[in-house]
Amino acid sequence: MQAAPNRTARSAAVRDMVVLALFTAIVLLMAATPIGLIDLPLIKATILHVPVIIGAIVLGPRQGAFLGAVFGLTSLVKNTMVPGVLSFAFSPLIPVPGTQHGSVWALFISMVPRMLIGPVAWGVYTLLHKLLGRKAGARTVEAAVAAVAGAFTNTILVMGTIGLVFRQAYATAYNLPVNEVIGVIMGVVAVNGVPEAVAAAVLVPAVALPLQKTLKRDTM
Repeated sequence: MQAAPNRTARSAAVRDMVVLALFTAIVLLMAATPIGLIDLPLIKATILHVPVIIGAIVLGPRQGAFLGAVFGLTSLVKNTMVPGVLSFAFSPLIPVPGTQHGSVWALFISMVPRMLIGPVAWGVYTLLHKLLGRKAGARTVEAAVAAVAGAFTNTILVMGTIGLVFRQAYATAYNLPVNEVIGVIMGVVAVNGVPEAVAAAVLVPAVALPLQKTLKRDTM
């Protein structure tokens, strides 16, 4: 009597592993092209958070954290191999301006905010689903708001940590007065973070909800 349920559970586990592998490949592919990490004067803009959020909504928070870790590793590798002005904040192998060595905080910035994107998005999505239930259009709203929450988790934690830990180094790198750094960082959050959140709010519901339905996969 237990054979059929066990086969179903194994099939579901294999299916989820295949989908996770697919999303991992998408993150790696995007990171290897200008689409994933776009070089801008003050920071590398990104839409790599989008597959991370979609993966979290479809598969769950642990898988979302894994995809975020892959995102973080790609950021660390790219900033190490092709360093830019701000790469010291994303790779501990790049010397911090004014010093001869890197900082372990760069590893935190590369990894931790990215690993939190998926779990935060999944948590918001789950909470909103409990509040909104099966109202018309609720899933789209839930996924869009969750996407914005995930995107801003990345932007705010990354730029906030840079502002707290690397304020002097940031000022040195960009030849700014130290007292202007926070204002510049807030500008980066507005200029880069808002479009990244809007992109996520549009793309995540469009992809995650049909995929969730197709796979008959509801993480809640």
